[in-house]
Amino acid sequence: MEQQTAVVLGATGMIGNLITEQLLNDDSFRTVRLLVRRPVPITHPKLEVALVDFDNTNDVKTKLGTGDTIFSCMGTTQAAVKGNKALYRKIDHAIPVMVARLGKEAGFHSFMLVSSVGANTESSTFYIKLKGEVERDIANIGFATTGIFRPSMLLGKRTEKRTLERILQPVSKLWSALLFGSWSKFKSIEGSDVATAMITAAKERAPGVSLYEYNDMMRLAKK
Repeated sequence: MEQQTAVVLGATGMIGNLITEQLLNDDSFRTVRLLVRRPVPITHPKLEVALVDFDNTNDVKTKLGTGDTIFSCMGTTQAAVKGNKALYRKIDHAIPVMVARLGKEAGFHSFMLVSSVGANTESSTFYIKLKGEVERDIANIGFATTGIFRPSMLLGKRTEKRTLERILQPVSKLWSALLFGSWSKFKSIEGSDVATAMITAAKERAPGVSLYEYNDMMRLAKK
């Protein structure tokens, strides 16, 4: 199979950082391009780092360039945006959708999106509804391959401080062991497994839109 050029959106977060590391060590990818707002402390012969003004569509389009697969790992928290829902929506919805549309125009064939378990456009919960909306809008863009990944609590070391999540991680491992059947989608999952699953899906290129929950991601991660 021909080597791919990958673009990573949200490379400074846990999943984005893990995807970047794995892509740089995967011979199926010849170029790994990061779209970031600030410099990253990584160097590698395959790596291209593009500092982007996400408020400038032309700048995003130019820095995005051409390629094969876009990995979108953009996400924030209420604490990080200090309760500003407009800013939250911009980061979690507007930017990924803009990049997806520009990517489709530029000829990218695949888009891999990190979403959330329970994502639903009809939810009364802001976060869950927002994730449902970004899933819907990206799915409607029409990539040859669209992968939507719905992890529950992520396990692993984050670059940003999330105190509550750090406290709950050990507990989540215990209650995850009790979840079976339709409840298994709520199991906590290692960030590295999500990253591996997304990369595997990018290489398999299943046609259309595919949703991946816990069992699906673990299946891909173990291939």
